[in-house]
Amino acid sequence: MPSGVTIELAPSQGFDLHVHERHQLALAASGVLIMSGIDRSWVLPRTRALWIPAGIPHAVAVSGRTTMLSTYVDPAHCPLGWDEPTVVGASGLLGELVAHLAQPGLAVERRQRAEAVLWDLVVALPVTTLSLPLPADERARRVADGLLADVTDDRPLDAWGHAVGASARTLARLFPAETGMGFERWRTTARLAAALPLLAAGTPVGTTARRVGYATPSAFVAAFRREIGTTPADYFRPNRSVD
Repeated sequence: MPSGVTIELAPSQGFDLHVHERHQLALAASGVLIMSGIDRSWVLPRTRALWIPAGIPHAVAVSGRTTMLSTYVDPAHCPLGWDEPTVVGASGLLGELVAHLAQPGLAVERRQRAEAVLWDLVVALPVTTLSLPLPADERARRVADGLLADVTDDRPLDAWGHAVGASARTLARLFPAETGMGFERWRTTARLAAALPLLAAGTPVGTTARRVGYATPSAFVAAFRREIGTTPADYFRPNRSVD
């Protein structure tokens, strides 16, 4: 595998679950990347990149036509000690540097100089970034899969319990035990994860809010700020292009 790649992906394209022997830093020069692990996923517009440690299983999907940039780093030459996927800001110089490192034919000396700068720029984001762990229990997983298929579904837990053969109390216990968040917060996170690709594609906030199950744009913006730590406008604020 080369030390850097630039890949053009159509909406139906991506990569199944796989691992690399080297660390990977991936971002979208255009479009939206959806990076998934075994039990969670990250939606990455152009302002976000994902650091994936060597040996961590992950898959790649996209929302719309997307240009994916990746640079790979030998763990023996990496000063970062992160052992979990970590989202970092991809604005400005970091995006430009990853675009530079994504060139497959980059000379060794130029790569080494660029990587020396990279470590000063790779900083974990201080805001919360969406991830969506999935429950392992079959009943709770059926609820989760149903919501992922239609995030506008607003049935309460007792109605879901009738559908999957479990009490509301059981489901209310399973979601925090297996995903780290209660049912309502999990549903909110699923809705926001569905909203990110729409917003990244330029869909207005009001339209996006309706498509993911919110009655008003203000309720959607409030949930977005509460869970992600910023407003949709700030999350997608234009930055220097990495094209």
